[in-house]
Amino acid sequence: MTVLVASDLDRTLIYSAAALGLTMPDPAAPRLLCIEVHESKPLSFMTETAAALLAELSADPAVVFVPTTTRTRKQYQRIHFPGRPAPYAICANGGQLLVDGVPDRDWRRRVAARLAEECAPLEEVHGHLLATADPAWLRKARVAEDLFAYLVVERALVPDEWVKALTEWADGRGWTVSLQGRKIYAVPRPLTKSAAMHEVVRRTGATTTLAAGDSLLDADLLLAADAAWRPGHGELADAGWSAPTVTPLATAGVLAGEEIVRAFARAVAVEGVRPGGAVGTLGA
Repeated sequence: MTVLVASDLDRTLIYSAAALGLTMPDPAAPRLLCIEVHESKPLSFMTETAAALLAELSADPAVVFVPTTTRTRKQYQRIHFPGRPAPYAICANGGQLLVDGVPDRDWRRRVAARLAEECAPLEEVHGHLLATADPAWLRKARVAEDLFAYLVVERALVPDEWVKALTEWADGRGWTVSLQGRKIYAVPRPLTKSAAMHEVVRRTGATTTLAAGDSLLDADLLLAADAAWRPGHGELADAGWSAPTVTPLATAGVLAGEEIVRAFARAVAVEGVRPGGAVGTLGA
C-alpha cells in the first residue's frame, strides 16, 4: 500500500506571521518553527509539533508526501520542510512537476499544449488585468512561470464588483479567478493541482490519496482525493464549501495546519485506509 499525501502550502500547512491566527494568551501560544526565509527575514512558520509530525509522516516508506502549491518553483524552493526531501512537488498550480527538485519537461510540454488548445492566451488575460485594475489599490502585477497571472492588491480597497466582473470575463475565456489574501489570481481552467496529482499517482502506484487546501484553487484537489481536509479559514471556509469526502475543520490559523498533519497521520495509521482507494471513516 502506498498513500499519497498532497497538501497545499500557504495558509494550509505553512503560515506567514500575518496569517498565524494566534488568538490565545501569549503564554499559551504554540512554539513555532521558521521554515522559510526571504530576503534575510523569517517568512513562513509551522508549529514545532506540526513540523515533527510531518517529518515522521514523510519518513514512512509507505507515504509519498507531495507539496502542492500555486507558488513558482523559485518561491517553493525557499521552503525547508523538516525530514526527508519530498520526491515530488507540484508548483504553479499544477503547471510544474518537480521530480527530486528538477522540473519534468515532458509534463510541462503536455500542460502547455492543453492550455494553448483550450484557453485564451496569457498575454490577453494579463493585459486585461493591467488595463482594468485601479492604481489606487494595485501594488504589483506578476506573471508566474509563463502560465498564469496575479495581482498584489490592497484587499480592503478592491471593489467586489470588479472581482465579479473579472470572474465573468475570465470564465468566457477558459480562465478562473481566485482571491487569496492580498493576491488576485487569474489561472487557466485546465491548470489544476488535481491533474498533476493524478500524474504522481500514476508514477508512484499510490493506492490511496489524501489532500488538504484552503482556497478555491484547491477545490479540485480536495475532490480528487479519497479523503481531504480544509481549515476553518480561507476561501472555501468563507463560502461554506465542503463535499462528502472533505472534512471541514473548525480550527483556523497555524493550529489548523497542525490539525491537518495530525489528520494525515491518523489516516495513514488507521485501518480505514486500505489499498484500492477505499477509505473508511477517518474523522478530523
